[in-house]
Amino acid sequence: MKVFLTGATGFVGGHVARELADRGADLRLLVRSTSNLSNLEGLSSGSDTETVTGDLLSPEALRSAIRGCDAIMHVAADYRLWVRDPDAMYRSNVEGTRALLRIAREENVPRFVYTSSVATMGFKTSGAIVDENTPVSLSDMVGHYKRSKFLAEQVALDAARVGQSVIVLNPTTPIGSGDVKPTPTGRIIVDFLNRKFPAYMDTGLNLVDVAEVARTHADALNLDLGRPGQRYILGGENLTLKQILDKMSAITGLPSPTMKVSHSVAMVFAFFDENLTGRLLGKEPRATVEAVRMGKKKMFASSAKAERELGFRIVPVYPALRSAIDWFRAHGYAPQA
Repeated sequence: MKVFLTGATGFVGGHVARELADRGADLRLLVRSTSNLSNLEGLSSGSDTETVTGDLLSPEALRSAIRGCDAIMHVAADYRLWVRDPDAMYRSNVEGTRALLRIAREENVPRFVYTSSVATMGFKTSGAIVDENTPVSLSDMVGHYKRSKFLAEQVALDAARVGQSVIVLNPTTPIGSGDVKPTPTGRIIVDFLNRKFPAYMDTGLNLVDVAEVARTHADALNLDLGRPGQRYILGGENLTLKQILDKMSAITGLPSPTMKVSHSVAMVFAFFDENLTGRLLGKEPRATVEAVRMGKKKMFASSAKAERELGFRIVPVYPALRSAIDWFRAHGYAPQA
């Protein structure tokens, strides 16, 4: 099988590329000229792998690489909780997805797997566990990242409604090794390891082993698994932020913060950090108003549908959390134990 894969240099995409290569798939990997290629090192020698330099802002340049592929796996996304120019995020996440879907139709690519996010689900402040059928609309989306992913997901589902073989995967909060950037969740781990996490908010996340997310991506290329036009949450354990910090404390021996701050206090800090660090200094702030607003909702989710229809497995998150900690320490993001 020949697969055109976007996002292979990123955290989830790198694990997907490795899983596909280990299964013997031939890969065409979209990379940007500025991409860090470290996540592509050591891919299985049993796979015919080539890189294609380009980006989602110039999709027509990718047509020749897409031609002849058996599937497109679109994992790439502009994933930032603070951006100076939100228009660039929409052009990449929404219009880039729309263009890839169109080219896939025109080139008769049999399967299109779109990696969305659990962020598009209808979470509640009560912490109720949601699934793919929980009512949600664009107005529920907090911030440009969530809005752009929600709109891109609708583009993918619209394509499925007119007959394209598209399924949507919604990972929750993946953790594990190889989080090069790191992602916002990875920064939580890095800040904890560097003892820069003095307090916590009353919020919650669903953590999932990135290796299981990658395995299910590869399985989703099977035309007999999943239903076109459906969304599938890929999750693991529902945990409060305090529980996550306590697990990291148990692994590392570092103290878990005991001071809980209200959302209003966190919002004040985020406001000043975003305006001083972000807007005046031009650097990415550690805390953002958007992140605090998101934190008012516990992002607890069920993966029962993916278990039934894709063979997804919910596994304990402890090994993945340990793997992430070990990887960050080994690669200089935090002091060694």
